Amino acid sequence: MTVLILTCQQDVTTDMVVAKLHERGVPLVRFDPADLPGEADMSAEYVRGDFEGYLSTDGRLLSMSGLRSIWVRRPGEPAAHAEEPSEWLSAESGQALYGMLYSTTARWMNHPCVAAQARCKPWQLRVAHRSGFAVPPTLITTFPRVARQFAEQYKEIVVKSAAGPPSTDPPVALPTTRIGPDADFSGVAAGPTLLQQYVPKLADIRLTFVGGRMFAARKDSASGQVDGRYGTSGHAWEPTDVPDRVARAVREYADLSGIAYGAFDFAEDADDVWWFLECNQGGQFGFIELETGQPIAEAVATWLAATPPSTARAPWAGYGWVRDVDAGP
Repeated sequence: MTVLILTCQQDVTTDMVVAKLHERGVPLVRFDPADLPGEADMSAEYVRGDFEGYLSTDGRLLSMSGLRSIWVRRPGEPAAHAEEPSEWLSAESGQALYGMLYSTTARWMNHPCVAAQARCKPWQLRVAHRSGFAVPPTLITTFPRVARQFAEQYKEIVVKSAAGPPSTDPPVALPTTRIGPDADFSGVAAGPTLLQQYVPKLADIRLTFVGGRMFAARKDSASGQVDGRYGTSGHAWEPTDVPDRVARAVREYADLSGIAYGAFDFAEDADDVWWFLECNQGGQFGFIELETGQPIAEAVATWLAATPPSTARAPWAGYGWVRDVDAGP
């Protein structure tokens, strides 16, 4: 049984997991959807209720019936490397490739349908509340008056991006920025703006969730530091224990969202409360492993190499279907 890794050609995090799979002797295929069509080929046949699918890349032919698991790490846009790329060709290639992969019984980390929903910051906050995390009061609005009232209520707030920085060349940085109630909120009308109560933090926490296992790392913050992604605090990441309450909330969040992998970011305050900031369903872990020595790549490889589910089981069960966050357990 083979592990399929959907990623770009150069990704150090992928390399770390590939090395662990090679050590185990687990067959794998590393494939960039940007190479289809051109450098790669595919074929899927649906006849009389039967399904047969094949993917060809780098001189290897992979049968969909032989798939163990699929890791969606950092795939390129389908057909991006084609001789004559176009939006239509990307759409056609994406429908063909992912439609074929969805037809298998392989396990996903993470299923694209799950990943698309999990990337939505407002939805994350709803699930985080439902899961039992401590979540800072948050507002997303295009009403300047509502934004001003929110700022007056909570005094110290931050403004941050809901979707992350735009894809531009050169890249654009959008750090989380601290503002006060006397700020000019008229620009809120130009587009949905995410405002959140400021958390005076002592440290940044990154918790990496891998198929039920948790690896938490802590880095002391500089005085007044708002966004730990930019600048330096002068401190390194160090392993830390996960409080029981947080561990329960992480498991509930994973269950509700359907993710098999997630990079959770928290702000730790003076009362040792871990405030939920976000969960990146495809977040990096290489830098955490290199600084802390935590065996995250090994955990990912272990999950990918595990025995696949029974073919009688629905392909979305447990990893591609999201339970209603308002429903009971």
